Amino acid sequence: MATETEQAVEKGAEAAGGPGMPQLDFSTFDNQIFWLLVTLILLYFVLARVALPRIAAILSERQGTITNDLTAAEDLKAKAAEAEEAYNKALADARAEAQKIVAQAKDEIKAELDEEVAKADAEIAEQVAESEKKIAEIRESAMESAKEVAKDTAKELVAAMGAEADGRTVTAAVNQRLKG
Repeated sequence: MATETEQAVEKGAEAAGGPGMPQLDFSTFDNQIFWLLVTLILLYFVLARVALPRIAAILSERQGTITNDLTAAEDLKAKAAEAEEAYNKALADARAEAQKIVAQAKDEIKAELDEEVAKADAEIAEQVAESEKKIAEIRESAMESAKEVAKDTAKELVAAMGAEADGRTVTAAVNQRLKG
Protein backbone atom coordinates (compact mmCIF):
# COMPACT_ATOMS: atom_id res chain seq x y z
CA MET A 1 0.00 0.00 0.00
CA ALA A 2 2.84 2.33 0.79
CA THR A 3 4.23 1.82 -2.64
CA GLU A 4 0.95 2.71 -4.25
CA THR A 5 0.86 5.90 -2.25
CA GLU A 6 4.34 6.81 -3.25
CA GLN A 7 3.57 6.11 -6.88
CA ALA A 8 0.42 8.18 -6.68
CA VAL A 9 2.29 11.07 -5.12
CA GLU A 10 4.91 10.90 -7.82
CA LYS A 11 2.28 10.84 -10.56
CA GLY A 12 0.46 13.74 -9.01
CA ALA A 13 3.67 15.69 -8.65
CA GLU A 14 4.58 15.04 -12.26
CA ALA A 15 1.12 16.04 -13.41
CA ALA A 16 1.10 19.24 -11.39
CA GLY A 17 4.53 20.13 -12.46
CA GLY A 18 6.07 19.35 -9.07
CA PRO A 19 5.10 18.19 -5.65
CA GLY A 20 1.75 19.72 -4.55
CA MET A 21 -0.42 19.48 -1.51
CA PRO A 22 -1.00 15.81 -0.78
CA GLN A 23 -4.29 16.36 1.01
CA LEU A 24 -5.77 17.73 -2.18
CA ASP A 25 -4.58 14.80 -4.19
CA PHE A 26 -7.66 12.66 -4.95
CA SER A 27 -5.61 9.56 -5.42
CA THR A 28 -4.69 9.58 -1.66
CA PHE A 29 -8.19 10.19 -0.26
CA ASP A 30 -8.74 6.55 0.67
CA ASN A 31 -5.52 6.44 2.62
CA GLN A 32 -6.28 9.81 4.30
CA ILE A 33 -9.78 8.72 5.31
CA PHE A 34 -8.39 5.49 6.78
CA TRP A 35 -5.87 7.34 8.94
CA LEU A 36 -8.47 9.95 9.89
CA LEU A 37 -10.76 7.20 11.15
CA VAL A 38 -7.88 5.48 13.03
CA THR A 39 -6.92 8.81 14.64
CA LEU A 40 -10.52 9.62 15.59
CA ILE A 41 -11.04 6.15 17.08
CA LEU A 42 -7.78 6.42 19.05
CA LEU A 43 -8.72 9.91 20.17
CA TYR A 44 -12.16 8.66 21.21
CA PHE A 45 -10.69 5.79 23.24
CA VAL A 46 -8.10 8.07 24.88
CA LEU A 47 -10.80 10.58 25.78
CA ALA A 48 -13.34 7.94 26.83
CA ARG A 49 -10.89 5.83 28.88
CA VAL A 50 -8.50 8.46 30.29
CA ALA A 51 -9.57 12.10 30.03
CA LEU A 52 -13.34 11.91 30.48
CA PRO A 53 -13.21 9.66 33.58
CA ARG A 54 -10.74 12.06 35.16
CA ILE A 55 -12.95 15.01 34.26
CA ALA A 56 -15.99 13.15 35.60
CA ALA A 57 -14.10 12.35 38.81
CA ILE A 58 -13.07 15.98 39.21
CA LEU A 59 -16.64 17.16 38.57
CA SER A 60 -17.96 14.60 41.04
CA GLU A 61 -15.37 15.66 43.60
CA ARG A 62 -16.28 19.30 43.10
CA GLN A 63 -19.97 18.49 43.45
CA GLY A 64 -19.21 16.60 46.67
CA THR A 65 -17.14 19.50 47.97
CA ILE A 66 -19.89 21.95 47.11
CA THR A 67 -22.48 19.75 48.81
CA ASN A 68 -20.26 19.37 51.89
CA ASP A 69 -19.58 23.09 51.97
CA LEU A 70 -23.30 23.85 51.71
CA THR A 71 -24.05 21.40 54.52
CA ALA A 72 -21.27 22.90 56.64
CA ALA A 73 -22.59 26.39 55.88
CA GLU A 74 -26.09 25.37 56.97
CA ASP A 75 -24.66 23.86 60.17
CA LEU A 76 -22.67 27.01 60.84
CA LYS A 77 -25.74 29.12 60.12
CA ALA A 78 -27.76 27.04 62.60
CA LYS A 79 -24.97 27.35 65.19
CA ALA A 80 -24.80 31.09 64.59
CA ALA A 81 -28.57 31.35 65.07
CA GLU A 82 -28.28 29.34 68.31
CA ALA A 83 -25.40 31.52 69.47
CA GLU A 84 -27.37 34.65 68.65
CA GLU A 85 -30.37 33.29 70.54
CA ALA A 86 -28.16 32.43 73.53
CA TYR A 87 -26.58 35.88 73.35
CA ASN A 88 -29.99 37.57 73.25
CA LYS A 89 -31.16 35.44 76.19
CA ALA A 90 -28.02 36.26 78.16
CA LEU A 91 -28.46 39.93 77.32
CA ALA A 92 -32.09 39.85 78.46
CA ASP A 93 -31.08 38.05 81.67
CA ALA A 94 -28.35 40.60 82.28
CA ARG A 95 -30.79 43.45 81.74
CA ALA A 96 -33.29 41.85 84.12
CA GLU A 97 -30.55 41.35 86.70
CA ALA A 98 -29.45 44.96 86.24
CA GLN A 99 -33.04 46.12 86.71
CA LYS A 100 -33.28 44.02 89.86
CA ILE A 101 -30.01 45.45 91.20
CA VAL A 102 -31.11 48.99 90.38
CA ALA A 103 -34.46 48.43 92.12
CA GLN A 104 -32.72 46.94 95.15
CA ALA A 105 -30.27 49.84 95.27
CA LYS A 106 -33.16 52.32 95.01
CA ASP A 107 -34.96 50.56 97.87
CA GLU A 108 -31.83 50.62 100.03
CA ILE A 109 -31.18 54.27 99.25
CA LYS A 110 -34.82 55.13 99.94
CA ALA A 111 -34.70 53.27 103.27
CA GLU A 112 -31.50 55.06 104.25
CA LEU A 113 -32.96 58.36 103.12
CA ASP A 114 -36.17 57.75 105.07
CA GLU A 115 -34.09 56.88 108.14
CA GLU A 116 -31.98 60.02 107.76
CA VAL A 117 -35.10 62.13 107.18
CA ALA A 118 -36.65 60.66 110.33
CA LYS A 119 -33.48 61.47 112.29
CA ALA A 120 -33.42 64.98 110.86
CA ASP A 121 -37.12 65.43 111.68
CA ALA A 122 -36.50 64.27 115.24
CA GLU A 123 -33.55 66.65 115.61
CA ILE A 124 -35.57 69.48 114.11
CA ALA A 125 -38.51 68.71 116.44
CA GLU A 126 -36.12 68.67 119.39
CA GLN A 127 -34.57 71.97 118.31
CA VAL A 128 -38.04 73.46 117.75
CA ALA A 129 -39.10 72.34 121.24
CA GLU A 130 -35.96 73.90 122.74
CA SER A 131 -36.52 77.05 120.70
CA GLU A 132 -40.14 77.22 121.83
CA LYS A 133 -39.01 76.85 125.46
CA LYS A 134 -36.47 79.59 124.97
CA ILE A 135 -39.05 81.77 123.22
CA ALA A 136 -41.51 81.11 126.07
CA GLU A 137 -38.82 82.01 128.61
CA ILE A 138 -37.90 85.11 126.63
CA ARG A 139 -41.58 86.01 126.31
CA GLU A 140 -42.08 85.43 130.05
CA SER A 141 -39.07 87.52 130.94
CA ALA A 142 -40.17 90.13 128.40
CA MET A 143 -43.60 90.20 130.04
CA GLU A 144 -41.99 90.58 133.45
CA SER A 145 -39.73 93.28 132.12
CA ALA A 146 -42.71 94.95 130.43
CA LYS A 147 -44.64 94.81 133.72
CA GLU A 148 -41.71 96.33 135.58
CA VAL A 149 -41.32 99.03 132.93
CA ALA A 150 -45.08 99.64 132.96
CA LYS A 151 -45.10 99.89 136.79
CA ASP A 152 -42.13 102.25 136.81
CA THR A 153 -43.63 104.31 134.00
CA ALA A 154 -47.02 104.46 135.79
CA LYS A 155 -45.37 105.56 139.03
CA GLU A 156 -43.43 108.23 137.24
CA LEU A 157 -46.52 109.44 135.37
CA VAL A 158 -48.55 109.59 138.58
CA ALA A 159 -45.67 111.40 140.30
CA ALA A 160 -45.34 113.76 137.31
CA MET A 161 -49.03 114.63 137.65
CA GLY A 162 -48.46 115.56 141.20
CA ALA A 163 -50.09 112.61 142.95
CA GLU A 164 -48.54 109.92 144.95
CA ALA A 165 -49.19 106.27 144.08
CA ASP A 166 -48.36 103.32 146.17
CA GLY A 167 -46.78 100.16 144.70
CA ARG A 168 -49.86 97.95 145.25
CA THR A 169 -52.24 100.21 143.43
CA VAL A 170 -49.92 100.66 140.48
CA THR A 171 -49.25 96.88 140.28
CA ALA A 172 -53.00 96.13 140.39
CA ALA A 173 -53.72 98.67 137.67
CA VAL A 174 -50.93 97.36 135.40
CA ASN A 175 -52.02 93.72 135.91
CA GLN A 176 -55.66 94.59 135.16
CA ARG A 177 -54.67 96.46 132.02
CA LEU A 178 -52.41 93.58 130.78
CA LYS A 179 -55.14 90.98 131.30
CA GLY A 180 -57.54 92.69 129.12
